[in-house]
Amino acid sequence: MGEHLMPNEHKPPLARIPPEVAAVSDYEPLARERMTQAAWSWLQGGAADEITVRENQAAFQRLRLAPRVLADLAGGHTRLTLLGQSFDHPVFVAPVAYQQLAHPDGEMATVLAASALGAGMVVSTQAGLPLEGLARQAKAPLWFQLYVQHDRGFTRELVHRVEAAGYRALVVTVDAPVSGARNREQRAGFALPSGLSAVNLRGAAQLPPHTAPPGTPPLFGSPLVETALTWRDIAWLRQQTVLPIVLKGVLAPEDAVRAADEGLAGVVVSNHGGRVLDTVPATIDALPAIARAVSGRLPLLLDGGIRRGTDVFKALALGASAVLVGRPVVHALAAAGAPGVAHVLQLLRAELEMAMALTGCRTLAEIDQSRIWRGG
Repeated sequence: MGEHLMPNEHKPPLARIPPEVAAVSDYEPLARERMTQAAWSWLQGGAADEITVRENQAAFQRLRLAPRVLADLAGGHTRLTLLGQSFDHPVFVAPVAYQQLAHPDGEMATVLAASALGAGMVVSTQAGLPLEGLARQAKAPLWFQLYVQHDRGFTRELVHRVEAAGYRALVVTVDAPVSGARNREQRAGFALPSGLSAVNLRGAAQLPPHTAPPGTPPLFGSPLVETALTWRDIAWLRQQTVLPIVLKGVLAPEDAVRAADEGLAGVVVSNHGGRVLDTVPATIDALPAIARAVSGRLPLLLDGGIRRGTDVFKALALGASAVLVGRPVVHALAAAGAPGVAHVLQLLRAELEMAMALTGCRTLAEIDQSRIWRGG
C-alpha cells in the first residue's frame, strides 16, 4: 500500500503491551514513533492555531468531581440502551478516516477490538476497507458515519449498502460543509499515499475542483458551497432509510432542538476534534446548554478531548448518554494494533467504574450534575 502506510522500520507495532502503559495518554508517544511526520500531522492537527484542539482537553481538566461516601454499590453496572440497542458501557469508538495510516490492519483491527470489548463503533465514510467486510467481523453494534455526497443517487445506494450490511444507525456529519484551515497538515505536505483511498466512495460523482481567480470570493459561489447540506437534505435522507439518524457536529442548542423537532434519533455534540473551525467552544463546555434545551427529547453523545474515565463520567453528568473516542484509539492502533485499541477501551471503562464507585453511583442513571463540584 505504499511506504507511508507502514510503521517505521525501527519501530514496529508492539508485540505486547508493556506494563508501563498504564493510561490512555501513554499510547501517544508510542504512536508518534510509528507514524510518519505527515501522517502524524494529519492525525494530531486541527484547524488554524489549534486552540479548540487544546481546549477540548483543558475544559475537562477544569471540572472537578464531587465524591459521595457510604453508597450502596451492590449490583452496579455500566449498561445502557441507546437507539433501542443494548451496550455494555457508554464508551464508543468515533469515526476516524484512513486508519491504515496508523497500522496496516486499519479499521479491521479497530472493529475486532471494539467487538472484544463490547464497544459501539462508528465506521467512517472514508474508511480504507469495504464496509461489508468490517460488518462481517463485528460482534458489537456498528453505526455508519455518513458524509452525504453531491450525487444523491450514489448516497442512496451507499445507504442501502449500509442497511444490507447490518449497520444499526447513520451518523451524519453536518459541521464540515467546507474543510478547515489545516495549517499543520499543509506545513507537513500531507497527502494520502498511493494505495489508500475511501473505498466505499468509489463511483461517487465528485464536485469539480474550485480555484478562485484573484479578487473573487474564495468559497462563496463555488459548487462546494452552493450544494452544501441543509435541513431539506436531512429530511430527504430520512425518506431513504429505515435506520435511525444521528446528527454529528452540533454545538448550538437551537440546532439540537431543531434536530428533535425534525424527529431525528440523536445528536453528537462535537466540534470535529477542533479540525474544522478554530476557537469554537470545547464540547464539554457546550454540552450543558444543549442538554437543557432538548430536555431529554433525544439522546446526546459527545466527542472531543476524552482521555480519562473521569472525562467520560463528567460528560454523562452534564447530559450525555455516551461518548465517542477518536485520537486515543488511533494512537493505540498505531502502537499495538487491535490489542492496543482493546486496552484503551478497557482503561476508559475501568476508570469510569472507579469514578462511579468513588462518587457513589451504582448505575449510569445515577450520574448527574450533583457529582460535579460547584464549590461553596
